[in-house]
Amino acid sequence: MATKTINAEVLAKMFLAGAGNIEAKKEFINELNVFPVPDGDTGTNMSLTIMAAAKEVTAIEQFDMASLAKAISSGSLRGARGNSGVILSQLFRGFTKGIKEHKEVDTVILAKACMKAKDTAYKAVMKPKEGTILTVARGIAEKAVELAETTDDLEIFIPQVIEHAEYVLSQTPDMLPVLKEAGVVDSGGQGLLEVLKGAYDAFLGKEIDYSKIAPSTGKATLKVSNDVPADIKFGYCTEFIIMTEKEFTEKDEREFKAYLESIGDSIVCVADEEIVKIHVHTNDPGLAIQKALTFGQLSRMKIDNMREEHQEKLIRDAEKLALEQAKKKEEPRKEMGFIAVSIGEGLNEIFRELGADYIIEGGQTMNPSTEDMLAAIDAVNAEHIFILPNNKNIIMAANQAQSLTKDKDIIVIPTKTVPQGITAIINYMPEADAKTNEETMLEEIKNVKTGQVTYAVRDTHIDDKEIHEGDIMGIGDTGILSVGTSVEETTKDMLAQLVDEDSELISLYFGQEVSEEEAERLSAEIEELYPDADVDTHFGGQPIYYYVLAVE
Repeated sequence: MATKTINAEVLAKMFLAGAGNIEAKKEFINELNVFPVPDGDTGTNMSLTIMAAAKEVTAIEQFDMASLAKAISSGSLRGARGNSGVILSQLFRGFTKGIKEHKEVDTVILAKACMKAKDTAYKAVMKPKEGTILTVARGIAEKAVELAETTDDLEIFIPQVIEHAEYVLSQTPDMLPVLKEAGVVDSGGQGLLEVLKGAYDAFLGKEIDYSKIAPSTGKATLKVSNDVPADIKFGYCTEFIIMTEKEFTEKDEREFKAYLESIGDSIVCVADEEIVKIHVHTNDPGLAIQKALTFGQLSRMKIDNMREEHQEKLIRDAEKLALEQAKKKEEPRKEMGFIAVSIGEGLNEIFRELGADYIIEGGQTMNPSTEDMLAAIDAVNAEHIFILPNNKNIIMAANQAQSLTKDKDIIVIPTKTVPQGITAIINYMPEADAKTNEETMLEEIKNVKTGQVTYAVRDTHIDDKEIHEGDIMGIGDTGILSVGTSVEETTKDMLAQLVDEDSELISLYFGQEVSEEEAERLSAEIEELYPDADVDTHFGGQPIYYYVLAVE
């Protein structure tokens, strides 16, 4: 018998199954990244984006299409990470506009919603490029409209839409030469396909594990630094003294320690002639006590619940942070403020010294979400706030946060690299207005050429270069400039392609894998190679990238 409609409860299950499928396939999607760098994170970004929405969906108490649409749209918009995640959130935003006013959806409504999703996503991208997730979304929408004219049976409609999506995805390498050269299909398009496949599994009634999707509390969370891991393996700190009734031999000590190791960790067992001091972290203090009683009577027993103490510390720290933020908000708003996305102890400190009010920890390996941006905006008490994304994959999330902010003037300076961000904030003029500063920063970042040195995570052929796993790559603003086996030689080879007769300053930021001595040695060599340019060397502390360079 044909299935002609889907209600909100079934559609919610389909959405959650789609989220679960992309979560399971995220590493496969990550590996489709064109550049063989250790930060291909399309799958991770799409997964985190949809899981943010999934948590909102699981928190719904009474299902109807309007509440489902709101949860999907709001959750994905705020949870969006990276360009792929932002585009996915826009697809959901458009799709939910097409379903929210209906009690049930059929092929016609789904087709219109798919078309609305495609239109919304295309509008969100300044320069839409074919051969991407947008192309796959367009193929889905066009096929859905075509099928809705010939069938009202969802059991025919859905698999044929997915089949066409697979075909469109297979054609993406013919639309983007860089995909063909790397021998991969578009990773964002693959992610969208995995969402559809997961949803179809739920539609067919397959058993889906939803346990990984925890309901949202509906409350914003505060990130608090602490020295105790949130996931405490053994919860009870147990201490006591055994007053021995017989000799506690070395064999007794070894066997008792081995027993304690089988039920816990952080073990201390110190014996003298009459007493034995015991300390152990365990989930069952009773077992330790029972075993100890076989050696004698117990004294000075003390059992503390470390999880409870940890939670109390988190609450105290959160209350302290909330109080500090409240005090800041009570202060008069200053005219202008800065938010910078950065990763690495040295780079973070550079931005702070240059006047950044708030550092969002993130970058290549972990793109902050729109929600992270909104939290930062809320924390900076300024009328005009400049955001420096410092990564091309974070700019869309910053723009999305800008569109969601109504009480402050948010100005996104589209810095694609950390050196561009540093140049932007250096050129800030406190005496000038926000518009003048924006224009100045936009102009100045055009003069910065960036190079980044990292390693290849797989074999590939790209930018007319044969690359093998483990090779060192020098990546410029337009692509891979140099490939080699030596970090220093590859860096110098890349630099030779960045420096020209107009270059006046070379800035070198060395990462956490590079020693200060190595950086100073390379800096001295660069000074000899380019005597007409000033060379500045700084500790960046960034992961993954041995060096980040700027040529101005």
